[in-house]
Amino acid sequence: MYHSQLRSFHAVAVHGGFSNAARELNLSQPTISDQVRKLEDWFNVRLFERRKRSVVPTELGARLFEITRRMFELENEAVELLSESHALRTGSLRVAADGAPHLVGLVGRFRKAYPGISVSLSVANGDEVFARLLNFEADVVVLAEVPEDERLETFTLRTDPLVAFVSTEHPWASRSGITLRELTTEPIVMRERGSLTRATLEDELQRLGCSYEIAMEADRREVAREAVAAGIGIGVVLRPEFGFDTRLKALELIDCERQLTESLVCLKERLQLRTVAAFWEIATGSGLPEAGEARPVDAASL
Repeated sequence: MYHSQLRSFHAVAVHGGFSNAARELNLSQPTISDQVRKLEDWFNVRLFERRKRSVVPTELGARLFEITRRMFELENEAVELLSESHALRTGSLRVAADGAPHLVGLVGRFRKAYPGISVSLSVANGDEVFARLLNFEADVVVLAEVPEDERLETFTLRTDPLVAFVSTEHPWASRSGITLRELTTEPIVMRERGSLTRATLEDELQRLGCSYEIAMEADRREVAREAVAAGIGIGVVLRPEFGFDTRLKALELIDCERQLTESLVCLKERLQLRTVAAFWEIATGSGLPEAGEARPVDAASL
């Protein structure tokens, strides 16, 4: 009786607004607003605080969202179970990562094996990516730091060092590497708080007792790249994430001891989904792992 109203409520909560929810459900905004209002009127409750530019769930709305999240995940699982005869010819997979370079090759191999499965790939910092996994907004994620949690299945993909990078106009552009102490003699374009790249760099500088100047905080790698290219400061990134940019030069951090390990992660319960299981098998190259087992894969194959 309340299914369409609950779906509209859920879409608004997930996407942060009535307009976004309407686009997601392919309905008009007045229809979405009307369905949520009916739900509130029927039970004489308030589910959202409506503001000028956004809507925020009330305390009751947040509790209801936890229920609808589980409800629609179970509905998706039921639909997939009933669609097994399609043999993975159709479907979708949501992937999130703290760095696209770790995942693009893997997604390519998966799409080659299952061309009928559409893949959405989103990139954010580690905290955001892990939150998307726990909130069932992503089926599989790639993380550089995986919390100890018995709900998780993990698989080691690769281990990489941090590198600094400068504009090709910078005096250091002719060098192949610098020390961490040298790095601190220049202003640094630092990633936002919550970024594991930033946390790792700060730990290393603290280990050496180095003070440093932050020229700018960048909430995305692309922003950091543009800032360094403009000469604002020196950037630091994982080596595979440096990519190719003729305006920039990567420099080895000679005395940086820490490296970051990237792992494929999903909730164990999600391995029951056929698309997730197929992706996991492509990643591991040898089928699903036993519970708690994580096997490495050659980084060159990614």
